[in-house]
Amino acid sequence: MTKFFSPADRAEDWQQLLAKPNLHWKTGYSAKSLAHSWTEAAGFPSEVSEALEASGYAALKDLQFLLGFPEYDVPLPGGRRPSQNDVFVLARNQSGLVTIAVEGKVSEPFDQPVGERFSNPTPGQTERLTYLCDLLQLQRDSVDNIGYQLLHRSASALIEAERFGATYAIMLVHSFSESLEHFDDFANFAALYGIDATPHSISRASRINGIDFYLSWVVGNPGYLSR
Repeated sequence: MTKFFSPADRAEDWQQLLAKPNLHWKTGYSAKSLAHSWTEAAGFPSEVSEALEASGYAALKDLQFLLGFPEYDVPLPGGRRPSQNDVFVLARNQSGLVTIAVEGKVSEPFDQPVGERFSNPTPGQTERLTYLCDLLQLQRDSVDNIGYQLLHRSASALIEAERFGATYAIMLVHSFSESLEHFDDFANFAALYGIDATPHSISRASRINGIDFYLSWVVGNPGYLSR
């Protein structure tokens, strides 16, 4: 895992960090829209701050943005490929540290459904999926229709919360889709925790290994789709 990081103060600095810089850095797509949104905010974009403050959870109010890491890798068992978070944020308030794993979206899906991706799994894939389900406190047969990305992005927030000693972890989808594309997939995932998800909200999903785990879908400024 990377131990040293270089500044990424301009949106253009984020491009070189992408897995496929020339393919993924396109106007109207999530990587570029997200980069402009977060760098211009120099911290939390206003819609993210508003969702945190309106959440009703004291633990998520008055958060101070400490550090943000674009394209942040979190190692997972069962293979060499990590979970590459679009943005990883470490924040804090009087309640303690908070980790936030951010997934940017426009029209892109949350990868293949688990049932398709793991239809004929290798031993390593079986190990990884078992690990993710155990960590997220989900039954294996309940996630077949869930986009795989939702699992490992959520795991990233929890893994890093434990590593940094944070008491709270959020998996936050920052979508720039005005039609809320793939929100239903997110809602189906949230429903596994008994959450009736709505856009621009944050809900507590569970308490996992002493960490309060939250799920959020925030709607971004569509103006960034043309940047």
